Amino acid sequence: MYDWLLAGPRRWSRELRNRYLPTPDQRQIREQRARSRTEFGPLFDEVAALLFRDDPIGINFEFNKDEYEPEAETILPRLYLCKSSDDVLTVVVEEFDHWFSPAARPPERYRKVAGEIWDAWSNNMVRKT
Repeated sequence: MYDWLLAGPRRWSRELRNRYLPTPDQRQIREQRARSRTEFGPLFDEVAALLFRDDPIGINFEFNKDEYEPEAETILPRLYLCKSSDDVLTVVVEEFDHWFSPAARPPERYRKVAGEIWDAWSNNMVRKT
């Protein structure tokens, strides 16, 4: 019944502690993500899904649907200053350079998803007015 306790108490206790008693950093990240979801509503999930589907970095393994949420969280607030999909392309490239490494992929690799993000953003702004 309690075999999992005997499998490796240090490893399990660390894993369980991290899952059920998150560190302050993890707690802050979750709280910030919740605020972003509240601020942007369904658009947050839509942008994360677009990034996941397009998978510009190659980290989509089909089970990690939340993998691009940090990028969506930093891209969305910057869209208020964008006037075109080219502006969104600049934002997306800069954010991926920040999260991964400079020139993680050539900028053209992000053009399609930048256009889709711009369309989603534009449609969302029209609905809000």
